[in-house]
Amino acid sequence: MDINIKKLKKNAFRVSKNRGITASRVRVPGGLIKAEYLGLIQEIATKYGDGTVHITTRQGFEIIGIDMKDIEKVNELLQPIIAGLEVNQEIPGKGYTSAGTRNVSACIGNNVCQFANYNTTNFAKKIEKAIFPNDLHFKVALTGCPNDCIKARMHDFGIIGMTHPQYDVDKCVSCGACIKMCKRKSTEALHAENYAVIRDHSKCIGCGECVINCPTGAWTRSKEKYYRLAIMGRTGKKNPRLGEDFIIWADEESIIKIILNTYKYVEQYIDRGAPGGKEHIGYIVDRTGFMEFKKWALEGVKLSDIAILKENVYWSGIKY
Repeated sequence: MDINIKKLKKNAFRVSKNRGITASRVRVPGGLIKAEYLGLIQEIATKYGDGTVHITTRQGFEIIGIDMKDIEKVNELLQPIIAGLEVNQEIPGKGYTSAGTRNVSACIGNNVCQFANYNTTNFAKKIEKAIFPNDLHFKVALTGCPNDCIKARMHDFGIIGMTHPQYDVDKCVSCGACIKMCKRKSTEALHAENYAVIRDHSKCIGCGECVINCPTGAWTRSKEKYYRLAIMGRTGKKNPRLGEDFIIWADEESIIKIILNTYKYVEQYIDRGAPGGKEHIGYIVDRTGFMEFKKWALEGVKLSDIAILKENVYWSGIKY
């Protein structure tokens, strides 16, 4: 077969080590999918694949063992899944229009988890709508709280949920449960003065342990949603590292704007001669300098009043 490899990859199919055989990558923004679509994935896998499905590290599905001659048929069967998950596409029935931006992954969020400070799936889908399709290689992950179950700091953009805890002194019975748990499980941001609880905002990481452990409801989560934005974490061969904090107490719109601005920054500075035509964002930042990235990233961004913007960011990690 005469296969256009670039077109194949752009259509979210993988080049496998077996000649003429491919695998279809199924996006699941936010990691949440209706059970009815699992039946469609099974149908594709049994009819056109080898009967197996790999659950990817980015919470998508990879249907393995597809003959390249059957790509069009597979794309037709994928359409209800793509439409149901509201993934942007140019021509319905032709599959995905890009595979550059990786699936936006997320922990289970506050639909289920008591620790999560927000609905991770909803925010993930909002980001997905803004950034996909795109051929640039970006990785975004969202986690509901500082426990970071999704390993957000290993991504280009790691979004960590925070709450600005609200304290009602009239409901407080001075039991000390919040102070005890903040000391035991968090950052010792709370202490007692005259039978009232005092919160040190400079120490608070917005985890919500005080809210979870208060027996009287004296502590509640803020109506406003806030996030810690960690940037340029990565795995890989040369210099794997964890993402470092860029903005603390950031808001949703600012984060989305920063990610979109980063696409413009990468388009300006990417080395198209890099292997596979891809250069990881973090390496571009290393090459141009953080201050140049920061200038592009913050273009037109209006941060919240309590947002803390890092003047500079330094990464370390393992260097080979």
